[in-house]
Amino acid sequence: IPHSKRVRLPSGLRRIKGAGCSTPSFSVRRRVGSPETPKDPFPLAAARELLLLCRHVRQPDVHHIAGRPHRRPGHPRVPKKCQKAREHFGTVRTQLASLKIKFPAEQYYRFHEHWRFVLQRLVFLAAFVVYLETETLVTREAVAEILGIEADREKGFHLDIEDYLSGVLTLASELSRLAVNSVTAGDYSRPLRISAFINELDSGFRLLNLKNDSLRKRYDGLKYDVKKIEEVVYDLSIRGLNKETASEEK
Repeated sequence: IPHSKRVRLPSGLRRIKGAGCSTPSFSVRRRVGSPETPKDPFPLAAARELLLLCRHVRQPDVHHIAGRPHRRPGHPRVPKKCQKAREHFGTVRTQLASLKIKFPAEQYYRFHEHWRFVLQRLVFLAAFVVYLETETLVTREAVAEILGIEADREKGFHLDIEDYLSGVLTLASELSRLAVNSVTAGDYSRPLRISAFINELDSGFRLLNLKNDSLRKRYDGLKYDVKKIEEVVYDLSIRGLNKETASEEK
């Protein structure tokens, strides 16, 4: 447009992108609580408190105690350490009890991302303690009882199945480390038992039809744990150490 034929816009419309537009430069903001935008039933202050509680629902003492079997896997004091770790889960139950009353039960998955990692870590710790005690896989219901929460989704704050499976996969990674440390400590029978346990765990996961999400990526790492333990068992076999272990058990 030639300069002589340009239309001079009013001052209130000069800042608008698109000079030929007749839309005013102000916008109407709806008030919170108006009929067009209903007020959020969960207050912002409570959401901040919920996030703060999630940060405190951690048990470094449980992790520290449960990690001691790596130092001396066959030590007779391991059961006492497991019992002490179970005592610390009492604090976890208290903290989770404070957390689950901070939001409506029907909005569990709205804030699930805040405590998802924490629950997965707690599942791993509970599963590791149970394995050290009985060398079996803890059930989802047993973990929920240890943490003081529900296993059924309909009952409110519960242990999600994917959080449980993620914690179990973390257990597999920890057991691969325990197999190596057991050989270092002179316990040649434990890697064989760990290998049988991990192979059964891998067979169970193969039956699941997992989606292409974070849980599937975690499951893809299980094959490396299986391979690591198989290498430990192979090294014991070529050195004849597994035969000595079998004869001692007889």
